[in-house]
Amino acid sequence: MKRLLFQLDTDPIPNTFDTVAGYDGGADHVNALGGIAPDNVAKLIDGAIFTRPPSNKKLTALFVSGSNMAAGEALLTAITQKFFGNFRVSVMLDSNGANTTAAAAVAHICKALDPHGKRAVILAGTGPVGQRAAVMLATAGAEVCITSRQLDRAAQVCNALNARFKVALRPQGVTDPTALNKVLQRVNIVVATGAPGVSLLPAVEWQQHPTLEIVMDANATPPQGIEGLEMNDRATVRHGKRCFGALGFGGLKLETHRACVTKLFEANDQIFDAPEVFAVAKALLAARA
Repeated sequence: MKRLLFQLDTDPIPNTFDTVAGYDGGADHVNALGGIAPDNVAKLIDGAIFTRPPSNKKLTALFVSGSNMAAGEALLTAITQKFFGNFRVSVMLDSNGANTTAAAAVAHICKALDPHGKRAVILAGTGPVGQRAAVMLATAGAEVCITSRQLDRAAQVCNALNARFKVALRPQGVTDPTALNKVLQRVNIVVATGAPGVSLLPAVEWQQHPTLEIVMDANATPPQGIEGLEMNDRATVRHGKRCFGALGFGGLKLETHRACVTKLFEANDQIFDAPEVFAVAKALLAARA
């Protein structure tokens, strides 16, 4: 039987990136469907879980994609609520590429140092990648703070993630250099996950920082989110800190994406969200050594 991957995209038009990655991950056929939401997904799930016999259910899998992580989370919940007994198939959530991007980033951080007990700040961390990176660092043992220009927004995000993933993220509002300097006190890890082309951290704030060990920028559009980093930095030592640019961990992101798709077809009862995708990225990076 063919390995069938149903790409359920919450946007009206399915993105081609995830379709290509689905084929590269080993699917024999990718059926990309747009405009999928909790109120119209039920019949699609029925077809996926009832059609094949138990021994072949693992050859059908679902991939939740789209640009909106909240919509993807809602869709994942609706999908899993349709499962019962052995009437289920494996499903992966990677809206906006957030899980695989964050997993690659944090896997590199974990290889560079043990984050347990370290203080981490996710600058402009209320977007999809920042949220997932915060969760992964927290599960690895770091004390994590998410910043936003709006404290209410940071608090809302932290509360939702703490409830969903059983972590203890802290919110912090950063509206001026004084607030930024305060949130960076005694910090060990800084990850910038702001909008493309927005500078969040001046070089003077990190280059002479006494406790900072890791500096990472997820922005690949000039100007850099962290001044003084290069997009290709991969544990490059600058001013005594190990630095990572967006392209420095981008290769692992793609490798993780493909590997997770491959694993979807190994069993019919898997759910790949942030923790599971993170585990795959760490294993891939460890295998490189």
